[in-house]
Amino acid sequence: MGNLATPEAIQKLQRALHAKAKGEPGFRFYALYDKVYRKDVLQHAYACCRANQGAAGVDGERFEDIEAYGVERWLGELADTLRKKTYRPQALRRVYVPKPNGKLRPLSIPTIRDRTVMMTAMLILAPIFEADLPPEQHGYRPERSALSAVQETRELLVTGRTQVVDADLTDYFGSIPHAQLMTSVARRVLDRQILHLIKMWLEAPVEEADDQGRTRRTTRNKDSKRGIPQGSPISPLLSNLYMRRLVLGWKRRGFERYFDARIVTYADDLVICCRYRAEEALAALRQVASQIGLTVNEDKTHVCRLPEGRFDFLGYSFERCYSEQTGRSYLGSRPSKKSIRRMIEAISAQTERKMLCLDADIVVARLNRKLAGWANYFCLGPVSKSYRAVNAHATQRLRRWLCNKHKISGNGKTRFPEQYLHETLGLVYLPALTRNLPWAKA
Repeated sequence: MGNLATPEAIQKLQRALHAKAKGEPGFRFYALYDKVYRKDVLQHAYACCRANQGAAGVDGERFEDIEAYGVERWLGELADTLRKKTYRPQALRRVYVPKPNGKLRPLSIPTIRDRTVMMTAMLILAPIFEADLPPEQHGYRPERSALSAVQETRELLVTGRTQVVDADLTDYFGSIPHAQLMTSVARRVLDRQILHLIKMWLEAPVEEADDQGRTRRTTRNKDSKRGIPQGSPISPLLSNLYMRRLVLGWKRRGFERYFDARIVTYADDLVICCRYRAEEALAALRQVASQIGLTVNEDKTHVCRLPEGRFDFLGYSFERCYSEQTGRSYLGSRPSKKSIRRMIEAISAQTERKMLCLDADIVVARLNRKLAGWANYFCLGPVSKSYRAVNAHATQRLRRWLCNKHKISGNGKTRFPEQYLHETLGLVYLPALTRNLPWAKA
């Protein structure tokens, strides 16, 4: 939701819902629907959607159109349809975004109207379900992140759970069975109108353009009774709720104790760190997944034993590392080769010849945003070598871009030395950032 502060009245509501859910694990909420069309909740939900920006849905309506029409008026009419229970979601617009492996990920874009209603449901339901999520789940949660999942994985390895199931679930978002998911929701929320909203969102048709530009509408999720729309504001909550089934199923069957193993999950990414018998743990995972309608992707799932082996999780490689000072070996995490390669490709894309029409300060500002964001995430473990490699590429690419822009032959080191790039143009100097990191020079 960006950095948008939640208004105090909504925070108060969320705290009350969370406290009730936490204090009474068996309590079920019957009366929540009236909060969905509460004026302040709708206004904040719209502001969250606005902050996240995002493209128009199938109706073509953009934020600029809503603002020209009048946000108050638009929200008032939306609240009216919710109050009268005449609200119906529109189709989802399907787009495909490239994945790092070259394949395409389908994203389902709801209209801004539907995004706003989904966000109001999120604001109300998230505090209730947050009370039930186990500590193994790190995705889309307050006070948790991909970095907290990386840290926990590292701690499990250091404490001797060095047999790892590096697991992948086949099309997790597209496989979630609606009936079981709705059972998970209804375990806590029995407001019929809220359940009806969620069911309508799960079954919404999808619209996409074919190769000839013709629009085609499909109802795959409704027909197969599976899948949640990846890209909608409600999908992180629903995916967490279903992943909870997997984590609890694993624990309730006693596998955590039997293998002295811990699961770490972030969204649909997961690893299982075991002290013993990792192959059997993988067989147990297959069993638990299939019982809730999910499938382990055998091509991408494997067992790894450290320190001899290594595995990648959430952009980090977990492997045997060596101290630059003492040469001592230890189990640690560092930015994966794939993450470094991806960053190098991103820097190259920002400094291509087609960018020569831009001013140097714009190119440097864009590079700095990329470099700072990358360094903010890759701040755990021995990062110095990775920072130096990325920094060398950034300076070399910027120098070449400047030479092309000013039609200077040669490598440009004399005309554009390091000092000029970092001190005059202000390019971020990555190696300097490692001074503040706890394990940077380990």
